[in-house]
Amino acid sequence: MKKLSMSVFTLCSILGVSAQEVVWQKDIRSSTQDFLSQVTTTIDQQYLITGSSIHSDNSQPTTGNQKQNNGYDFHLVKLNQQGEEVWEKYFSGKNHDFLSATVNTQEGGFLLAGSSYSGKGLDKKDDSKGGSDFWLIRINEFGDELWQKTIGGTSDEEARAVIQTTDFGFFIAGNVQNSSKGYGSKDVLVVRLDKSGKELSQLVLGGKGLDEVEKMIPTKDGGALLGIYSRSAALAGSGKTEAVSSKTINYQPKTSNNFGEGDYWIVKLSKEGKVEWEKNFGGKGDDHVRTLALTSTGYLISGESRSERSGNKSVGIEEGTDLWLLSIDERGEEIWQKSYNFKNRDVLMGMSVIAGKQEDGGGKSKGILLGGYTQAEGRIENDDETFWMLYLDQNGNEQWRKHVKGESQKKEERLSDIKLNRDGSIVLAGTSAEELGKENWKIVKLGDKQVDQLIEKQDIKIYPNPVTDYVYVELGFDGLREGAFEGEIAVYDMGGRKLETVKTKNKITKINTQPLIQGAYLVVVKTNDKTANAKLIKK
Repeated sequence: MKKLSMSVFTLCSILGVSAQEVVWQKDIRSSTQDFLSQVTTTIDQQYLITGSSIHSDNSQPTTGNQKQNNGYDFHLVKLNQQGEEVWEKYFSGKNHDFLSATVNTQEGGFLLAGSSYSGKGLDKKDDSKGGSDFWLIRINEFGDELWQKTIGGTSDEEARAVIQTTDFGFFIAGNVQNSSKGYGSKDVLVVRLDKSGKELSQLVLGGKGLDEVEKMIPTKDGGALLGIYSRSAALAGSGKTEAVSSKTINYQPKTSNNFGEGDYWIVKLSKEGKVEWEKNFGGKGDDHVRTLALTSTGYLISGESRSERSGNKSVGIEEGTDLWLLSIDERGEEIWQKSYNFKNRDVLMGMSVIAGKQEDGGGKSKGILLGGYTQAEGRIENDDETFWMLYLDQNGNEQWRKHVKGESQKKEERLSDIKLNRDGSIVLAGTSAEELGKENWKIVKLGDKQVDQLIEKQDIKIYPNPVTDYVYVELGFDGLREGAFEGEIAVYDMGGRKLETVKTKNKITKINTQPLIQGAYLVVVKTNDKTANAKLIKK
């Protein structure tokens, strides 16, 4: 298992930042060394916290078996909008199983992607393929399993990222190590599934060295964009195809050369999982891609750089490790690049694109919010680690930055994930340990006035619209605080008859529209002295 990139972060110190407030904090206790990998935000602003734990409490059975496993299991905790626990689940094999990536599905529920060393038994329904395999589990919004899949060969496969595409299918990306049919010491493996879990194709990408996938995002045309940390040279020759049982494995050698020790290697896949283009970005030093984002003009690519101006890197470094951000178009051609520095080792944890008003250009990108941490190198100081946020305009020009200071490591606290919500709030997730080997999960939701001002507000939003089964009604009235108001949502037909009324204290409320017949409806929201309405179309 690859170690998580983490940083010390002190949650109590966040209270001292004037522009921020702790909306809520949730501590999930543990007596073992747990790993937290991701926070997944649902469409109605609930939160699925996922990672890996040694499930040693025999009083709590696993999802389908009373017998316990002594190794690591998939561990999931779902929280509601107020940070209260909705449910907790474990998925266990007989050996170590590490959950690394999760995506919420458009139909509701989630797809879990991890790495399994287990054979058949307990919750795992398929035999091991050899070494570690991809273990994929599709669950509904209540955590109940819908289907699962084990994918791999005789080499070690490690799942790292998962997305859902426009046709409701999935791409799963990871790494395969020392494969006899691969290209280097570590290659990239991309598996494509349909919505029911049927395997459609596999793609192996690599050069003559080490290539590790760090991030994958869905693209507008139903394909995927991969961000790969590459320490590989290009390979001569063309790709090859291998038929294994009922599936096809395509092998595609890397055709773009590295500029230095490590580069950003960006690969665009079609909706069929085929390579459309690939690009290398880097200088003579080590450049490590971390995250990707979709913009109105193409993509943003960002990570850490130790390279001076060289290769195709036109910006230098100031001190230690800097942030290096590139904007590229839909064909991978550079639009601009920028560098940012916090004077030490700067590590990027998340990137969000802030959209403008629909009426001011169809939702064009207004700005970019980056979040991460800075860590001192080669020395120990009291305030040697800080969490930061950096806001840029759409051209990468810095608008403001802020720090959330840490304190000396009296106890181990590590940041694992950061998410920006649609309402301008921020969720930080990590682990905290009073003593080594006993890591508690710690999740904090922050309200930030400065970030909140960036988000375009509407009194009422309805999505998806048109709707088939369930619709979400989001309230955006000024001054509305989560859980501190009472509202009423009413659905009327076009003749003025009230069909349904829902009481709510949440900014986002889920409503069942299955009983409605096809046609147009009016949704009316009342909170205290404010009223808003919007049209709803039932397909």
